[in-house]
Amino acid sequence: MSQIPRWIYYKQVFRSKFQAGCVKAKIEDNWTNGYEIGPLVEIKKLRTDKYVVRYTYDETM
Repeated sequence: MSQIPRWIYYKQVFRSKFQAGCVKAKIEDNWTNGYEIGPLVEIKKLRTDKYVVRYTYDETM
């Protein structure tokens, strides 16, 4: 049975998908040369046509 992942939301809401994509790339790049498995990062669109970045460390996905 798979668990629902626990998402961690970035503290800022962005007006454009480009801005959110820049933060997503920055989060992913921090783990490129590390020893740990990097987080799964997503960009979600809100109803207000703004974007939020969320990530998880759960390996159950």
